[in-house]
Amino acid sequence: MLKMKQKVFFLIFTLFSFFTTNAQCAMCRAVLESEEGLSTAKGVNDGIVYLMIIPYLLVGGLGIAIYMKYFKKGKTEKV
Repeated sequence: MLKMKQKVFFLIFTLFSFFTTNAQCAMCRAVLESEEGLSTAKGVNDGIVYLMIIPYLLVGGLGIAIYMKYFKKGKTEKV
């Protein structure tokens, strides 16, 4: 069983490991690579990656909320 610090490290590593990927489709890549500086291609690639962060954060946050609600061990509320 992983400890909480190991789980947090794994989650952070997983979330940030996709920053070095190329997120362009084949057609966009072919059109954008034909220019000289490739600055537009880099900008489009970065934009695609940034747009993909939001769904992962939403699904991850929902998963953590469900985990914390239903699988909390050893803590009971006293009223």
